[in-house]
Amino acid sequence: MIEEYLNTQGYMLFDGAFGTYYAQRYAEEQEPCEMANLKHPQRVAAIHREYIEAGADAIKTNTFSANEQQLECSWEMIQQILQEGYRIAKETAGDRVKVFADIGPIMEQKNVSLAQQYQRIADVFLAEGAECFLFETLLNTRELHAVSAYIKQRCPSACIIVSFAVTADGYSRQGIAMHQLLQDCLTDEHVDACGLNCVCGPMHMKRLLDSIDRSKKPILIMPNAGYPTILANRTYFRDSSTYFAKEMQEIWKKGARLLGGCCGTTPVYIQKTKEALQEQTIVQKTLQPAQQTDKIVREDHNPLRKKLQKRQQIIAVEFDPPANCEIERFMNNAEFLKEAGVDAVTIADCPIARARVDSSLMACKLHRELGLEVIPHMTCRDRNINATKALLFGLQIEGIRNVLVVTGDPIPSEDRQEIKGVFNFNSQLLAGYIRDLNETMFREPFLIFGALNLNAVNFEAELAKAKRKVAQGMEGFLTQPVHSRQALINLKRAREELQAYLLGGVLPIVSHRNAVYMNNEISGIEVDDEIIDLYEGTTRAEAQKLAVAISCKTMDEMRPYIDGYYLITPFHRVEIIADLMKHIHKQ
Repeated sequence: MIEEYLNTQGYMLFDGAFGTYYAQRYAEEQEPCEMANLKHPQRVAAIHREYIEAGADAIKTNTFSANEQQLECSWEMIQQILQEGYRIAKETAGDRVKVFADIGPIMEQKNVSLAQQYQRIADVFLAEGAECFLFETLLNTRELHAVSAYIKQRCPSACIIVSFAVTADGYSRQGIAMHQLLQDCLTDEHVDACGLNCVCGPMHMKRLLDSIDRSKKPILIMPNAGYPTILANRTYFRDSSTYFAKEMQEIWKKGARLLGGCCGTTPVYIQKTKEALQEQTIVQKTLQPAQQTDKIVREDHNPLRKKLQKRQQIIAVEFDPPANCEIERFMNNAEFLKEAGVDAVTIADCPIARARVDSSLMACKLHRELGLEVIPHMTCRDRNINATKALLFGLQIEGIRNVLVVTGDPIPSEDRQEIKGVFNFNSQLLAGYIRDLNETMFREPFLIFGALNLNAVNFEAELAKAKRKVAQGMEGFLTQPVHSRQALINLKRAREELQAYLLGGVLPIVSHRNAVYMNNEISGIEVDDEIIDLYEGTTRAEAQKLAVAISCKTMDEMRPYIDGYYLITPFHRVEIIADLMKHIHKQ
């Protein structure tokens, strides 16, 4: 349907924003605009009519946020909103313009899969006779293939368009690159067209369009009116309709054939865009491939990667950063370990969600002042994608080439009123984001590490997750400490199945109390009872000797299955770590 229409008309112009325009017209309304399908259908019809009269070739149903999580209501009410939203749009449009069932992003629920949620929304629209579907403002392609196949199975003549929300630099809020998102759609036989909407204004979308392959399927571009102003918790866009229309004309010239507006655009924007498009006397029907960008000349002088590639076992030692500005002890310990022959120092990123000195800043100081290789941890808990990208730029400038990415511990319950976790993405998505930056922006790529829990109750699931991390660009894993026979068995299996470097975790136990505490209160650590029993009644000196002896035995057992050691310093007692390093060097 789309191809035939475009071959005849040269473009399809969608309407503009519904939510922001509704809020502008009915400022007193506090409820989401989707509720108007039930309470104020005449308002909804009036806005549709304005866009049609402005020259839109297609309108979207007022159902973008019509799901249980967004509207916080029952599925029965959501069904009514969807049904009425489609009926109002269809009655208003008649045979004049196309009507697209509009479906926005949905969050996962515990009892209903993402695919099931999308499918039951699609079922409602299909029952109403819908044949055109627009999935817009998506952040990823999860379940997209399954849902598009489902719709085409139910309605072979259906037209499915998918649109993603990305920042001006081409990444979704979850750190997924635009080219990856669109490629998933361009290769999906059930998706008829794809593109971008929201977040950016027309100038940035025009630039992003240059790197999109326009030769395979029609491309959709629906920019915002620009960047808004927030006053008293309300969003305002200034009128830039003339500018918007001219930019949309240029976007059409570059090969986008499906056009429209997102947040801040109004019928005036669509009218002026229509007029600008009608000024064109030559219809450019040939779709265009993406423009080739200049490739960055790669260099890689990373000492850790070189050692690992040569199968030289490395030693990484972890420190928790200071909880205040007193760093003398931290620096002295790091220098002590350098003298002992450590290959890298890893620095935790605010462990257990308590504020400490920033791990990346601490890593830069160690690298600059002591010449140490460092592996700063980077959590998803405290930074959005902008902050993460900025931090990676800074690490590149400072010569840091290793990072360990983790999702991060949750905020303690007593602090959740004042402190909020970000969690824009998880460790898998963050790894994929860094990998993409390695390929597109960084002259010297980061060596990306992750965490592997050898003590997981369901190690099958943990291993499957690790494989997905490898697929996202992780090259190595630092494991949780090995204090049980089962952890050693799991390490052996990880060696057999993972195509990645493994640094075996070693955390010396320094007392009976310490052993009991770790076994019962630290998530991800399991200590065999026979080890705990060995510490019963020991003095500090005896416990230290025992800690070294047990750790050395563990290291000897894990050696065939690892590429290096990940030594975790207990209570700043670097002398124990030094003894372990001596043992490693003798192996």
